Amino acid sequence: MSNDLEILAGPLPETRYETLIRVSQEIGVHRDPKELFAVLANELHRVVPFDYIGVSIRDRDTDTFHDHFIDMESGSVLVPDENVMPYERFVSWVYEHQEPLLTSTEDINPRYERLNAILRKLQIRSTCTLPLTTAHRKLGAISFGSRQLDTYSLEGVRFLSLVAGGIALAFDNAMNLTALGRASEQLQSNNDRLRLLLNLNNRVALHLDLRQVFQAISSELRRVFKCDFVGVALPESSGKQLRQHMVDFPESKGALKEGALFPVEGSFSGLAFRSARPVVLNNLSEASSVWHSDQTFYKMVTDEGFRSGCFLPLISADRALGVLQLTSRDERSFAEQDVEFLDQVANQIAITLKNALEYEQVTQTKERLVEQKHYLEDEIRTEMNFAQIIGNSASLRRVLKQVETVAPTDSTVLIYGETGTGKELIARGIHDLSPRRAKPFVKLNCAAIPTGLLESELFGHEKGAFTGAIAQRIGRFEVANGGTIFLDEIGEVPLELQPKLLRVLQEREFERLGSSRTLRTDARLIAATNRDLEGMVAEQKFRSDLFFRLDVFPVHVPALRERQGDIPLLVRHFTQQCSRRMNKVIETIPAEAMDALCRYHWPGNIRELQNVIERAVIISTGPALSVDVADLKFSKASQPEERAAALNSKTNGALRDVLKETERQHILQALAQCDWIVAGPNGAAERLGMKRSTLRLRMQKLGISRRSA
Repeated sequence: MSNDLEILAGPLPETRYETLIRVSQEIGVHRDPKELFAVLANELHRVVPFDYIGVSIRDRDTDTFHDHFIDMESGSVLVPDENVMPYERFVSWVYEHQEPLLTSTEDINPRYERLNAILRKLQIRSTCTLPLTTAHRKLGAISFGSRQLDTYSLEGVRFLSLVAGGIALAFDNAMNLTALGRASEQLQSNNDRLRLLLNLNNRVALHLDLRQVFQAISSELRRVFKCDFVGVALPESSGKQLRQHMVDFPESKGALKEGALFPVEGSFSGLAFRSARPVVLNNLSEASSVWHSDQTFYKMVTDEGFRSGCFLPLISADRALGVLQLTSRDERSFAEQDVEFLDQVANQIAITLKNALEYEQVTQTKERLVEQKHYLEDEIRTEMNFAQIIGNSASLRRVLKQVETVAPTDSTVLIYGETGTGKELIARGIHDLSPRRAKPFVKLNCAAIPTGLLESELFGHEKGAFTGAIAQRIGRFEVANGGTIFLDEIGEVPLELQPKLLRVLQEREFERLGSSRTLRTDARLIAATNRDLEGMVAEQKFRSDLFFRLDVFPVHVPALRERQGDIPLLVRHFTQQCSRRMNKVIETIPAEAMDALCRYHWPGNIRELQNVIERAVIISTGPALSVDVADLKFSKASQPEERAAALNSKTNGALRDVLKETERQHILQALAQCDWIVAGPNGAAERLGMKRSTLRLRMQKLGISRRSA
């Protein structure tokens, strides 16, 4: 090839000087190498004959040339043949020797078959290649090709050498600016990423709430990585599904929202979650057709037009806690270095997620302990004044036998009985005899809670779930986990809440009010009612499926009138209990009073008996129990039959007579001991603990006078 080289000299025509000046001017205007090259080709074509012009710039990193050729006839850009290796090109020789090279296709060595074939295809018969070199470095070469033989003269090569020097400077400046721009962009990108990591680290230190951290950094993730969607998916308790926990997607068309579920098996997020490795897809439209089981994501890809995605597991202590999702409407949005950096981001988010989950668990445990403490304190304050079931009647023994039978199981129990029969005590007995006795016994009277708040009491609520929900509240089913929950007056649960209660019984699952997160509970349910639930089912006031689920093991607590033999035991028990609490000594119960109490119908059952005895202890001043019949509030019989009403009337009358006589004898005894002195420090009124006017009124009412005595 050196034989083909000619060193040229001689003056340049005036027109070429003008062209050289215009080229210099264009060099000062254009900064983009490709735009500059196109302008130069048009200017040079006026004074230099060529059919093809090309520039080759050497890449020092890859040791290859980047070529750009223009067909002047059509104006089209030609793509060089990649099979032509650098040593087969004129450019290689010119670059190495830094000298112009003139060639003719007739003089090219026959061994360059591939090169000859390309030149014949383009009909190029002569070429001129000149080095592009500045004072600082070698850039490459510029080539001219003509379909005519011996097109390039010595004078033309001298002129083109001057042009090549200016072009080399222009390309060097453009390349430096481009490199500087790229370096600036890279520096800005690195700064953005470092700022993102710093911000994330600060958020991790300041917040234990994952949602707050996500909201703070998701917009930065979308900006730095030019992605459209950022989300976090967390596994459900079953481990078979992932729930879309958080979404940042301002331009969403509604294809994917928070709370959406998708399977772990057969989804991109699930693959990242199971493998604990990032999943990068640069053509989601093709990949999603393969992973068709992920219908939720497939719909999002097709509806939202996503074309690339990156799914990174959130790993802590070698365990995947969730998945960070990023998707873009552009292809190949996530380069290898991006994934490496995003992996660091995912690790930081995983720390936040782990802290948030642990904090939530500790908070829930603390709240549950506080709630249990409150319930236990409430149990102590509202205990029914007897620590065990009192009585030995046949009807009561039959109920206790049922309690012993069902207690060791986890079956639901439905306790029937009138108000005041001790249904809660039976429920507590079932709990105390069960394997759950070490866990909480949580009770709730469904009739005592407003309908609108009953769901919150049972299942809890999240902060902001409704007006006034200023903090998260744990429901009673959650507090009773592992123990027993007793729902009294179950017939008062509204129809719209009954399906949720049924789900708890069947699936052991529920959601807090205002939350989509599914919670599980292992609470045993014991329900009680004084209503006819079967009749309510017939009237469509109670769900039949819930009734049958509750009525697994019915227990009927007898009314007090059905266990009259237990009344003396209960009277003595309540008398001792009340007198001990009031620091009084009650040694005897008059036989007449006990007989009347045993014959009384007790429509209020044990609760009414307890209240009567408590009032009697209050007014008793001596060792004998004194019952004030005037303070009794006799309830009407709950049965509508005339026979029951007549029985109640007869019993009430007998009780009044007995109580009046008991009170009369008690006052007479006090008057005799005080020598019939009523008032004063040693009078009967003082001994009886009554006002003088009250005692005189009672004496007048009972017909007591010294003469009658």
